[in-house]
Amino acid sequence: MSIATAGVDSPGLNRPLITLAIMLATIMQTLDSTIANVALPHMQGSLSVSLNQIGWVLTSYIVATAIATPLTGWLVDRFGRRNIFLASVAGFTLASMWCGISTSLAETVIARVFQGAFGAALVPLSQTTLLDINPREKQGSAMALWGMGVMVGPIVGPTLGGWLTDSIGWRWVFFINVPVGMLALWGIWKSFPADKPGRRMRFDMAGFVSLSLAIGALQLMLDRGQHLNWFSSVEIWVEAYLAGFAALYFIWHTWRTPSEQSFFDYRLILNRNYVTGLLFIFIVGLVLFASRALIPTMLQDLMGYTAEAAGWVTAPSGLGTMLAMLIVGRLVGKVDLRMLLAIGFGITAISLWQMQNYSLVISESNVIWPGVWQGLGLGLVFVPLSTATFATLSPEMRANGTAIYSLVRNVGSSLGISLVETLLTRNTQIAHVALTAHIDGRNPAYQNPAVASTYDPHSALGQLLLNTEITRQASMIAYIDDFWLMLVMTLAIFPLLLIIRSPKRDVTRSMPELTME
Repeated sequence: MSIATAGVDSPGLNRPLITLAIMLATIMQTLDSTIANVALPHMQGSLSVSLNQIGWVLTSYIVATAIATPLTGWLVDRFGRRNIFLASVAGFTLASMWCGISTSLAETVIARVFQGAFGAALVPLSQTTLLDINPREKQGSAMALWGMGVMVGPIVGPTLGGWLTDSIGWRWVFFINVPVGMLALWGIWKSFPADKPGRRMRFDMAGFVSLSLAIGALQLMLDRGQHLNWFSSVEIWVEAYLAGFAALYFIWHTWRTPSEQSFFDYRLILNRNYVTGLLFIFIVGLVLFASRALIPTMLQDLMGYTAEAAGWVTAPSGLGTMLAMLIVGRLVGKVDLRMLLAIGFGITAISLWQMQNYSLVISESNVIWPGVWQGLGLGLVFVPLSTATFATLSPEMRANGTAIYSLVRNVGSSLGISLVETLLTRNTQIAHVALTAHIDGRNPAYQNPAVASTYDPHSALGQLLLNTEITRQASMIAYIDDFWLMLVMTLAIFPLLLIIRSPKRDVTRSMPELTME
């Protein structure tokens, strides 16, 4: 008996234990996407490498995850969901232990590649499983629970990572996965029924290689572009060409290959619910995830927060997300989908409008409350979107569908983060030049003797202090510009809600149907 075929009323399924086990695995994987970020300076010193080299600890994990995610559907069809879940959790746990005991950069990067490859299937498989073991009227609540695991992990990651690094050591940002992974492994072993692999899909080597090249090159380009000044670097040009040609070949190859022999099940793109959901989750990743990445760096770089303090200030946004998901899970199927999405995007726009009023002298409450509002907005968007996207997919298509859904979300967030970081750097330079033009003796600020003596442009110390303060002010202006951009992009989403037809309700209050006009 498999989860996909047993039916939601099957008495043999231990739903609470299944849910607990797969949520532990999901949180463990999503937590690791951000928990190591704050530990990089400590790892750099411990491993005796440069700042540019230590970045591969993050890049290797991101690229490995992106390449392995589309394999989820084929692996489940070939080996069975239970076996893939067990192998993924066990491999991720062992790779995490390897990361913690690594003594060189090369060893750490290889371990992170294995960690990303084994963990890639956890998020899409957990989503598929929760959809399969719950009746349609409870799938909204199930997606709320899954969404909390997906969203809260990256939010809590920097806080937990900062505390572990400062209190115990950077190796514990990886060792923390070991007890969680062992508990998840036990839960899956005890609760998942054995399933017989379908083995209906052939492994399409040409499709996999071309898609892997496209995704891997794109992720490398987005991750390293800012450090290499984008297209002034030969590496970025090579990655851009690889991504473009590999993507075009994949589309051409998939178009001419029969569905039963193709690596990608293109029946998915014929499902209007699913295609609309992919469009929206890409936009959500592009706008909402990118804006959340700005706050911790702003607090640390401009306002003197430690990594742990910045984590505590930004953590309440996760509470907003959890609260919204708990509420909206009960509303899905009862309230118009467009209304939930509009309210979520509207609350997000309000939070971004508050953020564009930031300055260098804001209090902690000025950071906490917009973050809470943004978390509420994200929760109101994420749950109904995730639920409705898979409302009309048959169970055998869900493993492939959830893998592509996770991949599109990750690509959108990577693209958004690269965009705001690039604009931040360039707008800082532009604002710096503009502010410097006003530095002369006729500036009214120099009428204050304290300012004139501290920032004396005729002394070396005064020039250094003056340039430091101008850079801080210019960076703040650049952050505000990014928040403005995110606000405009969020408002631009509202017309897209018109492509969603009002959900149909029936007497059983089953899942709403999301279609395109």
